[in-house]
Amino acid sequence: MVESTFLYLTLDLPTAPLYKDEKEQLIIPQVPLFSILAKFNGSTEKEYKTYKENFLKRFQLTRLPPYLIFCIKRFTKNNFFVEKNPTIVNFPITNVDLREYLSEEVQAAHTHTTYDLIANIVHDGKPSEGSYRIHVLHHGTGKWYELQDLQVTDILPQMITLSEAYIQIWKRREEDETNQQGA
Repeated sequence: MVESTFLYLTLDLPTAPLYKDEKEQLIIPQVPLFSILAKFNGSTEKEYKTYKENFLKRFQLTRLPPYLIFCIKRFTKNNFFVEKNPTIVNFPITNVDLREYLSEEVQAAHTHTTYDLIANIVHDGKPSEGSYRIHVLHHGTGKWYELQDLQVTDILPQMITLSEAYIQIWKRREEDETNQQGA
């Protein structure tokens, strides 16, 4: 067992389907956030391959920092090109409890395990020529804004979950904080 610190948590998306659905239309694959967070439950094994060997790893969180950064692994690179996985991650904006991703002894030491989303970075377009936009929570008013280049617009919290999230920043909720986000 090896314990290491992290700057962000990488969340692996399932492989996007290669075929159209039965109505000959392309479907947009979806996955719940908690399914891809299962990587950190301490029992799910992930296979890693190198040139010389294959090995299995299990991950578990040993502490929860005030802020968490999730990097959703949308891009895969092979010898020929970079591919983007269009899978939509279904996530709540508030009340994401990570208690179950801690071991029992660590759970006792953490009284605050609930997080709220404060920023969501989205990649639009093809991997080589796409653009980025960000959804940011204004903590004072509880309103969400979308920023792209020099444009700033209001956005409903429900619309944030429909995007191809790439990087998310979550803030740990302290006991005395109230939910001002309306989602």
